[in-house]
Amino acid sequence: MKRKIAVLGGGISGYGSAILAKKKGFDVFLSDMGKIADKFKARLDEWSVEYEEGQHTEERILDAQEVIKSPGIPDTAPMVQKIRERGIPVISEIEFAARYKGVAKTICITGSNGKTTTTSLIYKIMTDAGRKVSLGGNIGESFAYSVATDKYFWHVLELSSFQLDGCYKFKADIGVLTNITPDHLDRYDYKLENYARSKMRITQNQTTADYFIFSADDPTTQQMLTEMDDSLRAHQLPFAINTAIASGDGDAILEGHTFTATVGKKSVTIDTRKMKIEGMHNVYNAMSAALATLAAGVDPKVIKRSIYDFSPVEHRLEPAGKHDDIEWINDSKATNVDSVWYALESMKRPTVWIAGGTDKGNDYTPLKEFARRKVKALVCMGVDNAKLKRDFAGIIPVIRDCHTLEEAMAAARDVAAPGDTVLLSPACASFDLFRNYEDRGRQFKEWVAKNILNK
Repeated sequence: MKRKIAVLGGGISGYGSAILAKKKGFDVFLSDMGKIADKFKARLDEWSVEYEEGQHTEERILDAQEVIKSPGIPDTAPMVQKIRERGIPVISEIEFAARYKGVAKTICITGSNGKTTTTSLIYKIMTDAGRKVSLGGNIGESFAYSVATDKYFWHVLELSSFQLDGCYKFKADIGVLTNITPDHLDRYDYKLENYARSKMRITQNQTTADYFIFSADDPTTQQMLTEMDDSLRAHQLPFAINTAIASGDGDAILEGHTFTATVGKKSVTIDTRKMKIEGMHNVYNAMSAALATLAAGVDPKVIKRSIYDFSPVEHRLEPAGKHDDIEWINDSKATNVDSVWYALESMKRPTVWIAGGTDKGNDYTPLKEFARRKVKALVCMGVDNAKLKRDFAGIIPVIRDCHTLEEAMAAARDVAAPGDTVLLSPACASFDLFRNYEDRGRQFKEWVAKNILNK
């Protein structure tokens, strides 16, 4: 009799898991309380995977020997609680796919900020080096679908804390932790230490043959490493701008405008002024990418060329256009306070800041000094803007209260003057007004194109 697997969630993680399970001979049933996108349904149909949407058929799900849960579904969901009460193991797509990846190696990137840029840069370097590599996890294709449909030698994976929470035997051959700052605390009992421990799962199961890359400037990461004591077995490769570091295995250190990344006997030196991606946060991202790809055996010349050639990632400080000497920048991916800190840090002109959305327990204190010095107007864009207005009253001279994108964009246009930058950097999730941060960013760019650039 076939072993039964239930998949909860029909998004990119869910459909990939279901297809891999089907290919491996399991009896698969996929269930989604919402609507499954037509493109995913088409792939499920192509592989003859049984699925349902708009409901959970409990008897089918609770009859499974294992459940693969999509990362967006919290452990507090009633269906998940019932599964756990039955003692049925609940795992992530990452855990499941790793069982079938064969000899392929993984470069896994997690952290509160910088994940997408770092992952995309590592993928570009690996591709430029001629490696057969997939891009998955939070971006790109489903890791499970890549494993099911092709043979890769490397998988570059952006991993959220939610994905890591569902990993038990999975191992990162090269693990990158960009930083740990408060984010998603609503899923972790509003305790930073719970969230930080989830991030540190990037190191679990690593051996002396593996690498762990981390920021020596990040106090929370340093605290977690102290707590781990001697349990970390991987080669440690720290990177830093503000901290004096030295590691026998390798490191990356910024001196003036250049940094040198070293792993073993190989090193690469990067002039940060030649990078297309700007800001100190992107120096960190480039450092970690250089270390990861050196650890993967890529030629330093390829790494240097790829870093200089790499362009900004969509929705992360992405230029959306310039007209009448007013810049419009899409930073919709900045869904937490720390991401916005880096965005405001990189602003060189008076800034009209568009922020707001679904608050995740934000403390805006770290932004107040930048707001005082750099932000001429705050345009609040959300269903409930009370907290933003209260926290920045008396700090930012002009605050506009808006509840739709159209209203917010019109307000930003109204207060912006030649020489200014209009920055969408929300510090919040997007779910009050948009499907996701990508939807928010695209609507921002479309509005700019239609109402500013094409006027």
